[in-house]
Amino acid sequence: MADERYAHFKDFSSGKVPFPEKKRVWLELSGMTEAEFDAMMAAEKGREPRVPQVGAEAPDFTLERLTPERKRTGEYVSLSALRGRPVALCFGSYT
Repeated sequence: MADERYAHFKDFSSGKVPFPEKKRVWLELSGMTEAEFDAMMAAEKGREPRVPQVGAEAPDFTLERLTPERKRTGEYVSLSALRGRPVALCFGSYT
């Protein structure tokens, strides 16, 4: 059974939780002031025009390859070097 102390996080990232509630929880967890939160949200909103749209060509970037054990290799690869080949990008958090 899930721990009921964390029930308010259920569906937190979905559109089911109204923004004022998300803001309240964020402020509770982060220790930020409301002014710091509002400044962070304004900065994020300012980035939106530069975000690639669905279907647009991805911007080039370079990343370090990792071993299957997720250890650094010192070998780098650029997205542009993989042109014409299938590429899967996985984004996530391990926190």
